[in-house]
Amino acid sequence: MATRTIAGKTVQVNEEGFLTNPAEWTKGIAAEIAKEEGVSELTAAHWKVIDFCRQDAAGSGRAPTLRRISTAAGVTTKELFGLFPKGPAKKVARIAGLGKPEGCV
Repeated sequence: MATRTIAGKTVQVNEEGFLTNPAEWTKGIAAEIAKEEGVSELTAAHWKVIDFCRQDAAGSGRAPTLRRISTAAGVTTKELFGLFPKGPAKKVARIAGLGKPEGCV
């Protein structure tokens, strides 16, 4: 398993850069990964989605899909693409410290 230092903390990541242990995640790590993903600032709207994804994953054991986020978090698909352009489910999963959602390429 590879490791990487993000926001001053060494974490375990897979070959695609997703954290392998969600317990290692912090809000500082989220902010740094967000910048790497082209999201310069995490607003309250971003945190609503990130927090939903972390809570949902804690219950199901896997990152939620785009459909799950849009139906259960009360955020439209259009809003998700505005918050996390070009692949919102995959981006929010990385930022939230979760694995890649099922069905993502």
